[in-house]
Amino acid sequence: MDIQIAAVGGYEEVGRNMTAVRVGDDVVVFDMGLDVAPVVREGIDVEHAGRRELIDAGAIPDDSVVADLDGEVCAIVFSHGHLDHVGAAGVLAERYDAPLIASPFTMEILKGELDPGYDGDLVTMAAGEVTALGDDLDLEFVHVTHSTVGAVNPVLHTPEGAVVYGLDKRLDHDPVLEPPIDMARFAELGEAGVLAYVEDCTNAGRSGRTPGEAVARARVRDVLGSVADAPGVIVASTFASHVARVSGVVETAREIGREPILLGRSMATYARTAAHFDYPGFGDVEAHGTRVGIERALRRVRTEGRDSFLLLATGHQGEPNAVLPRLARGDGALALGADDVVVFGARVIPDPINRRQRATLDRRLARRGTEVHEDVHVSGHLSAAGHRRMRRTLEPRTLIPAHQSVGGIERYVALAEADGYERGEDVHVARNGTIIQLSS
Repeated sequence: MDIQIAAVGGYEEVGRNMTAVRVGDDVVVFDMGLDVAPVVREGIDVEHAGRRELIDAGAIPDDSVVADLDGEVCAIVFSHGHLDHVGAAGVLAERYDAPLIASPFTMEILKGELDPGYDGDLVTMAAGEVTALGDDLDLEFVHVTHSTVGAVNPVLHTPEGAVVYGLDKRLDHDPVLEPPIDMARFAELGEAGVLAYVEDCTNAGRSGRTPGEAVARARVRDVLGSVADAPGVIVASTFASHVARVSGVVETAREIGREPILLGRSMATYARTAAHFDYPGFGDVEAHGTRVGIERALRRVRTEGRDSFLLLATGHQGEPNAVLPRLARGDGALALGADDVVVFGARVIPDPINRRQRATLDRRLARRGTEVHEDVHVSGHLSAAGHRRMRRTLEPRTLIPAHQSVGGIERYVALAEADGYERGEDVHVARNGTIIQLSS
C-alpha cells in the first residue's frame, strides 16, 4: 500500500506543528499548531488575520502541501492542548471536510480555538480506544505524560505497520494527576511492527532522563515553603496549561496559609477546564481572566494584606501585556516591591523575542528589589535517555525527527545514528513542505 508522510510544520522550528499521513486514498492530519513568536514580533491580531497573512508571518503551517497528497483528508487528530499543536485549528480546520478528534481535555481547549460558528464534527476519544477511519486504517490513542493533561500519542494502524505520531511526552512513571505513561502498549506496538515513528526532538541534546512531575512538585513545595513568611505577596508564574504544576502550587499555597488566586486569561481558561474534569485544586479556587476582574482581585490583595495571598499569574516569558510584567511595571492596582517574592515555574522558551522580553522583566524585578526564584521546573519532553528507550521499545523501521529547529533535529539524528540508524536510509530529516515516501 502507498504510504506518504508530509512534513507540514514544526520541522524547522519549535511551534506550528502539523503532519499529514496518506494511506492509500485516505489522509490523516495530526495537529494544527501556532508559533506565538511571529505573532508578537509582527503585532498580528490572530483572531482577525487571514490564513495567508499568518502563513507569510511564519505563525501557522503552510498546509498547501496537504493538497499535493493524492487523497482526501478523513480526520484531523490532535495530540494535546498546547497552542503549538492546536492554536492554528481556528484558521485551518474549516478548510477540510473531516472530523476533529481529540482526548476529552484537549477537545475542551480546542473548542476555545475554533470559531463559535464552526459546524464540523467534534469527536472525543479516550486513551486506549481505537476507531476505524477507513477499510484499512484504524486510529488508536496511547496515553503519555507531558506538561499538560490529556496528552496522547496517536497511532495509525495500516496494512504496512503502525505509524506512531510521537509528539509530545516524557517518561513519567510517577505522575501526580494521571496514570504513568503506557510503556506496555508501546512495547506491544514495537513487537507488532512500527513502520514509522515521528518523534519530538526537544531535549535530544540533554543527557540523562527528564525527571517526573513529582520532582517538580517537591521543588515547588520546597521553594514556596522557604518563603512562606515573606512580608509581601508571593507571585508564582508557569504555563497555564500545566494543570499538574498549577494544582501543586494551589495545594502548597493553602499548606503555607496563603490564599491562591489565579490571574490571566489563559489561567482562567485552563482552570475552568480543569475544574470541569474534577482535577484537584481547581473546584474552589478564585480565577480571573478579564482586566476588570484582575484589578478587583489585586485591590483586594492590597486591602486585606499582601502576606495573605499567593498569586498564580501569567507572564513568565515576559509577555508585556500578561499579569506578571504588569505587576513589575506597577501598571495597575498592585506593584511589586522589595517585600514580595516571584517564583518562576517554567524555563524561558529559547526564542530571541522571549529572551528579550524576559530579560526586560528580570531587570524590572531587580530594580524593585523583588526576591526571585528561577527555574522551579522540570521539562515535559524526553531527554537523551528517554529518546533511546522509546527507539528501543518501538524499534521503528523509519524515524522522522520533528518539533525542533534544524540544529535540534541534528542532535536527535546523532543519537539515532549511535543506535545504528542511518540518515537517508531509516532516518528521514525533513523540512517543512517535504513529502516522505514510506511504502509502495
